[in-house]
Amino acid sequence: MKRTLIIAGGLAGLLVLAATRLPAADDSAIILSGTAGTTLAQEQQALKNARRQSDEARDRSARLERQASAARDEAEQARRRAAALAARIQQAEADMQAAQARIAIIARMQRAQAARLAAKQEPIVRLTAALQMMARRPLALALVQPGSIGDAVHMRAMLGQILPVIQQRTAGLRAELDKSRALRATAQQAADALAQAQADRKDRQTALAALEAQKRVAARDYRANAGLESERALALGERARDIVDLMDRLEDAGDLRDRLAALSGPLLRPARPDRAGAPAPERTAPAAGPPPYRLPVIGQLVTGMGEVNDGGVRSRGLTLVTQPGAQAIAPTAGRVAFAGPYRDYGQILIIDHGQGWTTLITGLHRVTAQVGDTVRQGDPVGLTGPERPNITVELRRNGRPVDIVPLVGLG
Repeated sequence: MKRTLIIAGGLAGLLVLAATRLPAADDSAIILSGTAGTTLAQEQQALKNARRQSDEARDRSARLERQASAARDEAEQARRRAAALAARIQQAEADMQAAQARIAIIARMQRAQAARLAAKQEPIVRLTAALQMMARRPLALALVQPGSIGDAVHMRAMLGQILPVIQQRTAGLRAELDKSRALRATAQQAADALAQAQADRKDRQTALAALEAQKRVAARDYRANAGLESERALALGERARDIVDLMDRLEDAGDLRDRLAALSGPLLRPARPDRAGAPAPERTAPAAGPPPYRLPVIGQLVTGMGEVNDGGVRSRGLTLVTQPGAQAIAPTAGRVAFAGPYRDYGQILIIDHGQGWTTLITGLHRVTAQVGDTVRQGDPVGLTGPERPNITVELRRNGRPVDIVPLVGLG
């Protein structure tokens, strides 16, 4: 009696069916449904902008450090070092923003890769189930299975042809698994970069706070008039109807102060009044172009000038979403005209740049500059809130809003 080791026809058919329905190795056309290309493009643009902002802040910090080393006056050195630390804080914030953008992009890639992997795993699951059924079949049952040697040879030849197909069709699945492991490693690198940037910012904020405390102690004797100017600014704020009226009043006061400062001193009575010439005509300052400008915070632009918000109010400036506790700097040189809380705008800062140019910054959590302070571009002036706050910056010239985008090269 002939005994032949063969595989049951039903299980063999299931194995063949599972193998023929395996996806091809180059089958990668499956994409995650519901992901728009524009959203991915926005994430990539955010990553590009964050890296550019980080490079600019690093270069600015290095330049300020060189200026601080070259300064001979201690007060000037402290001022330049504070500006350099503020730039380094903004560099860390840009690095945090870049790491968050990378994490978002990697998460999107992982979702798409998971969808492809699921599609490739489905026939593999069926094949695995068929193999498990064959493995559970007792060997003694196979020995008593009726059949001829030709049937066994045929089955052996069929399995020999199926195995290469299985290896070829599962190559795509193995490649997807390799991609999955690579994406997990990249995601961990991005998370480590984010944690490092957060630690760097915390250390630099501590150093800046200590330096500002030293500056306040050193400048304690030079603030005799700061209290009077602050009281005058608060009085103007109480009389103003809204923030636009407040800026108009502050601009008028600044223009009057500039005109008074430009007046010549008292003239002595001439010995021969009949021979005295006419006084020189008062000179008017030539119209100045826009000052060199920089955004006061590192963040993502969410509202442009002229856009209408949900409340139906048309924006007169730019609104940016920043990191929690982000550093705010002076966008350009000027004199602090108002600093403190104002109605529903939170802590605000108004800087008079002269020649009719004025900057308004709203949404700050804390203002470190004081009324009457003379600030330079890059000097630290405040901090944002603990949440992801919206910071609005407006630039005005003689009471009219000016678009900031061409001045800072956003795009």
